Amino acid sequence: MFDAWMRRKIDPPLERLGRSLSDNGITANRITWVGFSVGMLVIPALGFQHYEAALACIIFNRLCDGLDGAVARVKGITDLGGYLDITLDFLFYSAVVFGFALANPQENALAAAFLIFSFVGTGASFLSFAIVAEKRGVSTDIRGQKSIYYLGGLTEGTETIFLFLALCIWPQHFSLLAWVFGSLCWLTTSFRVHAAVSLFKD
Repeated sequence: MFDAWMRRKIDPPLERLGRSLSDNGITANRITWVGFSVGMLVIPALGFQHYEAALACIIFNRLCDGLDGAVARVKGITDLGGYLDITLDFLFYSAVVFGFALANPQENALAAAFLIFSFVGTGASFLSFAIVAEKRGVSTDIRGQKSIYYLGGLTEGTETIFLFLALCIWPQHFSLLAWVFGSLCWLTTSFRVHAAVSLFKD
């Protein structure tokens, strides 16, 4: 919901930093892999309830997620880069939720399962729409230049980041926040399915 607004705020500094990294020979895919590798440390950090360390992993991962796109726009967006960006993002999102389940299985497991279930809904509806949009030549740049079509919703990247930060700050409220955000994810999924039915029907 806030991704388009956020992009206008963060893109200028990211573009400057991305150009500097590109000039020094650092590739977008390397940034993607470094961000993912550090981001996956969120699992043991959360599992041992080191929430400040988990917060640092999340922030670093999301910074790299912005920088790899900025570098790619300098060097040229590639299919492999787009594939890695989407795939590793979804794995990271699930890793954070899994980490909270490890932190307190008795209280968090059911809410964590529901949240990952909800992520599958948003992810599947997002990627399926992008595939058909590509086939039909439908495109948009409202969320910046991307390798695939980005369909919006109530729960996009910005909202998910805010959720993860809130969970690290208030881990005792994980279940409540997970149920609420998961429900919003299903509203997003419903919106995307409705948009697909309206746009793609013969």
